[in-house]
Amino acid sequence: MIKKTLIILCALLLISGLIYFVFIYRNTQNNTNTTPVSVEFDPLNATYSINGTPTTFVDGKAESASVGGSETKIVTSIFGQPIIGDLNGDGRNDTALIIVQNPGGSGVFYYAAAAINTESGAKGTNAILLGDRIAPQNIEISNGQIITNYADRKPGEPMTTQPSVGVSKYFRIVNNRLTEIIKTNGAIGCSTNNDCQNGATCMVEGPLIANQPVRRVCVPKGQAIPL
Repeated sequence: MIKKTLIILCALLLISGLIYFVFIYRNTQNNTNTTPVSVEFDPLNATYSINGTPTTFVDGKAESASVGGSETKIVTSIFGQPIIGDLNGDGRNDTALIIVQNPGGSGVFYYAAAAINTESGAKGTNAILLGDRIAPQNIEISNGQIITNYADRKPGEPMTTQPSVGVSKYFRIVNNRLTEIIKTNGAIGCSTNNDCQNGATCMVEGPLIANQPVRRVCVPKGQAIPL
């Protein structure tokens, strides 16, 4: 009789243990299989690299201390509204935008930049300088390229002169970096070899002219440096 009772108790304990295990296992599976939370794509709250310095925007604005310990703040903001379009061919809507930075002196510097739409949210690119105290007109995306239109001064004109010369610059995403396209000869602008594709090399475009900015372009393997 005692033996039979012990067998029944052991059977009940085994059944209870199995029920408990199944209950805990199912709850664990339900917790681990939850749908991941999507991150909102917001280019106004992203980090961009300006002159090699990461700058994080909050609601389209950023402030930082100026170099040298001055009390003057470097104020950076998004100029106008970002433009939506696919920049890297992944089917997601990215954005192109203009950044304006006021370092506290007489200069006001404008940059072209982009925000890439990733699963973790907006990933800001490097910013490329457009000019000092220019007059931005608009920015657009066409066939995966960014086009910025603005007015600038003629070479040699003082900064006090009102910008009156129309300028268009073209950019694209190469290896997750914003890169300028030199439309005069179809070459792609670059800073390092990492900006180039298919084995091309980043080289200085000649000839060099005094007091003129140096341009670097991607030169395909086996081709001469553009002059």
